[in-house]
Amino acid sequence: MLLLMKDGVNLFKKEDQKYNLISYTNEEELTLKEVLLDKLNFSVRSISKMKREQSVFVNGVFKKPSTKLKKGDLIEVKIEEEMANFEPQNLNLNILYDDFDIIMVNKPPFMVVHPTKSHFDNTIANGITYYIKEKNEKVKVRFVNRLDMNTSGLVIVAKNAYAHHTLSVDMGNDAVEKKYITVVKGIIENDEGTINEPIYRPTEDSIKRIVDEKGQASITHYKVLERLNDATVVEVKLETGRTHQIRVHMSHIGHGIIGDELYGYVDENLINRQALHAYSLSFNQPRTKENLEFKAELSNDIKNLIEKLRKNN
Repeated sequence: MLLLMKDGVNLFKKEDQKYNLISYTNEEELTLKEVLLDKLNFSVRSISKMKREQSVFVNGVFKKPSTKLKKGDLIEVKIEEEMANFEPQNLNLNILYDDFDIIMVNKPPFMVVHPTKSHFDNTIANGITYYIKEKNEKVKVRFVNRLDMNTSGLVIVAKNAYAHHTLSVDMGNDAVEKKYITVVKGIIENDEGTINEPIYRPTEDSIKRIVDEKGQASITHYKVLERLNDATVVEVKLETGRTHQIRVHMSHIGHGIIGDELYGYVDENLINRQALHAYSLSFNQPRTKENLEFKAELSNDIKNLIEKLRKNN
């Protein structure tokens, strides 16, 4: 387990941190290489680069990775990365939060997170690149989580490899709490429940997933927020993060997401995409370990859908 706190004192002093500078107070008798590998999650390749570029310092002086450290030594790593080759575009992204490690974005529906062959511009990556350039920061864009094009809500962008690695590990250890709001077809009778069914990809080229015992363990918790006209507003909390998990699981219990062309119920008079919104994320800041909690307001099309179904109720 990483030692990032000592007697209640964080070893990353918040006021010393920058997006391109990691500042860490050593508390154990280790070599500089051991701290860089085990405490700061740098790769052997990255450490070789630091040595070559002389970008790691102990108490303000460049030191080789073999240096033996004493308790209280201040380690500083300068991060110099090439910016990702995304075309900067001013997309007026809804930026909810920005610190030295992460940017939180409320993604609108119909916007792709990362460029693909079919969507090479107007993506979150293009908009974030523009935002970063406007701030004169030199950051390589890394996404900690991704959403389907037609899903709206919270996306975490990491500003450096340390933040990306730390949050990815936390995701894998279920230390990131993810909640969604969705509107599904039909009335769910139980006020809350858990769907514990494995999800499987039947063929290599298949987009669609199915519930099958050959699949990966997948757990979805749900809570009814409101019952409408032949529809239910549901808060969903993910315990695992499989592709299309919420969409597959809600369909499996007979309540497909409204607007979901692959698994759900489609009525374009109601909404022209799946009514699924990543509305809440809670996790620890990668360096300071303070708990951060974000909520993203529902997009207008889901608000309108709920209003339509209330009126008809």
